[in-house]
Amino acid sequence: MLLSKVNRRKAGRFVPVVLAGLILAACTTQQPPAPAVDVQGAETGTSAYYLQQMQQSRDDSKTGWQLLAIRALINEGKAPDAAKLLQTLPDNLTAVQKQELSLLKAQYAVSVHNAADAVPSLKAIDLSSLSADQKGRYYRTYIAATAAQPTLDTLRAFIALQPLLPSADEQQKNINATWQALRAIPQPQANNFVINANENILQGWLDLLGVYYRSNNNQDALKAGVKDWQIRYPDNPASKRLPAGLLQSMNMTAASTNTIALLLPLSGPAAIFSQAIEQGFEDARNGVLAQASSPQTSAASAGQASSATAAPSGTSAPVVGSADMPISATRPAAAAAPAAPVSQNAVVSPSAASVTSLTDPAAGNPSAASAGQVNATPATPATPALPATAPANSQAQIRVYDTNTMPVDQLLQQAQSDGATLVVGPLLKENVQQVANTSTPLNILALNEPDGLQNHANMCYFALSPEDEARDAARHIRAQNKQMPLLLIPANSYGQRVANAFAQEWQKLGGSQVEEQTFGSIADLKARINSNSGIAMTGTPVTVQPANNTAGSAVSVAGMTFNAPQTAPEAPAAASGNIDSVYIVASQGELALIKPMITMRTGSRSNIALYASSRSSQSGAGPDFRLEMDGLQFSDIPLLSGANPALMQQAVKKFNNDYSLARLYAMGVDAWTLANHFSQLRNSTGYQIDGNTGILSAGSNCVIDRTLSWNQYSQGEIVPVPQTAH
Repeated sequence: MLLSKVNRRKAGRFVPVVLAGLILAACTTQQPPAPAVDVQGAETGTSAYYLQQMQQSRDDSKTGWQLLAIRALINEGKAPDAAKLLQTLPDNLTAVQKQELSLLKAQYAVSVHNAADAVPSLKAIDLSSLSADQKGRYYRTYIAATAAQPTLDTLRAFIALQPLLPSADEQQKNINATWQALRAIPQPQANNFVINANENILQGWLDLLGVYYRSNNNQDALKAGVKDWQIRYPDNPASKRLPAGLLQSMNMTAASTNTIALLLPLSGPAAIFSQAIEQGFEDARNGVLAQASSPQTSAASAGQASSATAAPSGTSAPVVGSADMPISATRPAAAAAPAAPVSQNAVVSPSAASVTSLTDPAAGNPSAASAGQVNATPATPATPALPATAPANSQAQIRVYDTNTMPVDQLLQQAQSDGATLVVGPLLKENVQQVANTSTPLNILALNEPDGLQNHANMCYFALSPEDEARDAARHIRAQNKQMPLLLIPANSYGQRVANAFAQEWQKLGGSQVEEQTFGSIADLKARINSNSGIAMTGTPVTVQPANNTAGSAVSVAGMTFNAPQTAPEAPAAASGNIDSVYIVASQGELALIKPMITMRTGSRSNIALYASSRSSQSGAGPDFRLEMDGLQFSDIPLLSGANPALMQQAVKKFNNDYSLARLYAMGVDAWTLANHFSQLRNSTGYQIDGNTGILSAGSNCVIDRTLSWNQYSQGEIVPVPQTAH
């Protein structure tokens, strides 16, 4: 009995020891609790950390860690790794995880420069279910996806992002970027925006743009207008912190235009082109255009001589550097020439036929609504905006230098010695390249763009190049929601330049691979018609050289930085047979053969949209041509698209219906306007002018981008294509 009691007492003493041992063993083998996974929160770790957590997780949190790892990989510029993880996500995601996945897909698309896939992914997201951090990423991604062509929704994204930014510095950057995006939208499109009644902040931004457009030529008026705007919109973020670009315009010192040097090849093969540019520049300087700027100008008033002077049509003044005028001589004012009476019923159009919508006198009137006003109801198609021209200044001295007489570096020195402060020209690409390599204190508005573009603080580049027009065509066709374009181009270097520029811009806008098909001479085209072969809707992919500095670099958009992919992604090849649009670069005679050959293969009811460059826009085509071209859209400069019918008739008459010379004349007119706004162009990226050669805006490196007018053949007439929101 005693033994039993002793054993029970010992066993009782062992129980706490065993329990303690078991607890200690459990403590030594139990893993530390895994950190919580919050896919809606801010990113705090690296991709390596999130990948490690994903590998160690065996429960539902593994998918959360994978989503965080994908986000980090995108932000670190490791797009290929992010793509692999996106493909291995499980199907059974929670509602929160699905929202995050849609957001990550959009971020990934932006990181590989595929904006076309980003926007649909964003539209699939329920904004109300996102966290503050997710909303910030949502708006940033939308802004980046639409940065190439800002829309009304882009402005809304900027406005929604503003209160989510934590610091004053980030808020100021967002204000600056909002203004830059607003300035990048063509003025006619901004004038016709329709917004909701409760969008007071957006209304304020649009009204500020209107103040800018009305007063940007007068700094005192601009300052007064902005001050009044701040009183009317005290709650707008820009009212407290004005955009840097606007402040720059308000306080900018204008470039001197008292003495301007024109550098042009006024001898040799290019002389005829230079003379057209010079004539436009002189007419704008002397105020001759003011008589033709309003279609209501009567024939009597149009025939009155202006106090400003211009060289008579068909005459040429002495050229500096020639035997008639030494280089140091100042160009004398030419005798005044009465402008020819203009009949408002006269027809001067690409088809030389009645085009009511393009020659209606009312089409030349500026809209009664001021820039920036917003319609309460959807607007009717806008009439062409009257192009802007800088005020005439007959007191400004213009010295003309022939670039074929001596090297351009010596001409620059001579121009500086002669008192010039601003140079317009040269025209030939090789001369522009020489100027870019020359050190000079003069401001230079070059009339061409060199192959190896250089950014100089005193240079801007204004060109009427086929590449420039091809880029505009890509933007226009993309804005009409086309996905698979085919380029029909001449089988020469000119065609390849167009194809490369179009494809570069198309892929920049998020488009896929562009295909090209070349054609030969008119004789070759006629032979194909006789053989009933037509033109197949297939081609070979355009090989595009990768843009400079894309690999491993960062892309700054809207004041924020997005890492670019480590390697430039290859765009998927367009599938043959899926062509939905054709851009044709051909003369009028070539187009007259190509259009029927396309119809021969596709049928008259084909849904394939046809577009043509201004190369086909020439005088002399009759009603048969217009009917044959039915449905085809073509681009041209505003001057030849009815924006100013009186000036159009004046220009084409001056050059005997030669549209090529009329375009160069318009270039000279716009060169005068750009020269008078050189400081704004050089210092305000996105600075915009409605010119006679297009809607002109200052891009990177002060390259002047042009948005052309688009017209369409319709039942034997030519009608303007409505402005597409893009």
